[in-house]
Amino acid sequence: MRGQNKMKRRDFVKATSTVALIGGGVWSEVAAAESTASSGKLNVACVGTANRAAADISGVSQENIVALVDIDKSYLDRAAATHKSARTYKDYREMIDAEGDRIDAVVVGTPDHHHAPASIRAIRAGKHVYCEKPLAHTVREARILAEEAAKAGVATQLGTQIHAENNYRRVVEVINSGAIGDVTDVHVWVGKGWGMTKAQFDALPTEGAPPERIDWDLWLGPAEERPYFYGWHPAQWRRWWDFGQGTLGDMACHYMDLPFWALDLRHPIKCEAEGPEVHDEVCPIGLTVRYVFPGKKEGSTINLSWYDGNMIPRKIEGEAVPGAGVMFIGTEGMMFADYSRYRLYPTKKFENFAPPQKTIPDSIGHHAEWIKACKEGTPTLCNFDYSGALTESVLLGNVAYRTGKSLDWDAANLRATNAPEAADFVTKTYRKGWEV
Repeated sequence: MRGQNKMKRRDFVKATSTVALIGGGVWSEVAAAESTASSGKLNVACVGTANRAAADISGVSQENIVALVDIDKSYLDRAAATHKSARTYKDYREMIDAEGDRIDAVVVGTPDHHHAPASIRAIRAGKHVYCEKPLAHTVREARILAEEAAKAGVATQLGTQIHAENNYRRVVEVINSGAIGDVTDVHVWVGKGWGMTKAQFDALPTEGAPPERIDWDLWLGPAEERPYFYGWHPAQWRRWWDFGQGTLGDMACHYMDLPFWALDLRHPIKCEAEGPEVHDEVCPIGLTVRYVFPGKKEGSTINLSWYDGNMIPRKIEGEAVPGAGVMFIGTEGMMFADYSRYRLYPTKKFENFAPPQKTIPDSIGHHAEWIKACKEGTPTLCNFDYSGALTESVLLGNVAYRTGKSLDWDAANLRATNAPEAADFVTKTYRKGWEV
């Protein structure tokens, strides 16, 4: 494995030089830490340092955090106060170039539009990568990351932390046992609403000047240049197409992960969506997406429906449901599941149900799985091959919504055979220097 070979080479290397200021991209100059690869620890660089990214840093903190990247100096200073030997940067492109063989792995915890630009640069530099969900900002980016990670032979993991929890594993075992028969339909829903109405958009305040602590140009990164707006950083960017993918992009990789895993789904053959009138700038407050996937049996199909925001169901097949979850519909019964529980229907039929024998081992921890993969070469369950296909399917829902058509999807060639205009949303243009 590439990572193992690198570790052996680096056992003989001691990095004692200091990092020079490069094009204004380094927030501060810190003496480079000595390589401790021989101790069995990874040297990890973390792109993004606050909020979800802070949790990821905590998840890998038993390793050596040797570099930190953030466009917000206040966030970066806070993280650097804990990881005092880490070198600090505000541009991950410069960090990857400057660090070279001093780092083994990169954790990406940025807004969605930076996921692929940061991850692909790390992969091409031969680094293992952990990236927050969704894996990418476009369908095409997800495909590129999966293909190049496989080619590079690096260990990868998507930040779908719930995949490591025991309940998801038990649900997969029950579905695979045939307890509810052949699954024909799946309903997935989340009551969040990372979107905006036209009236809300029209009432937004005007742009202003960014605070001195923020490098606004770097925050925009691959997105087109535009004035600073206070709501985008740190949280509201999910509502804008240029930076996020609404509720679907935020939550579907967590909840659709369960049927993908349990039913061995990969790529849909059809996808359609409905919601409010499409807005050029912002995501909808509620969306329904319908996918058709090939089933396990030849010629069979599985229908998967996603609902978010104000479009979520209150009942499914007559059963009242909470504000988020997954309902599997099978030929012999139904199963509801969320992050922490599952229930079989009809209740009377399954009142004496005995769960099948455990076949999926309990996780050692989501981040720990990735760290183990980096060191030993064992693939993670949410590697970029698996999570790339999941992300492609998730983001295709927004392609269908923005196109306004039911798409006949040719996954092999990343195109809708009946809607060539979908290509405008399958990929995007990048500012120079940020291409994927």
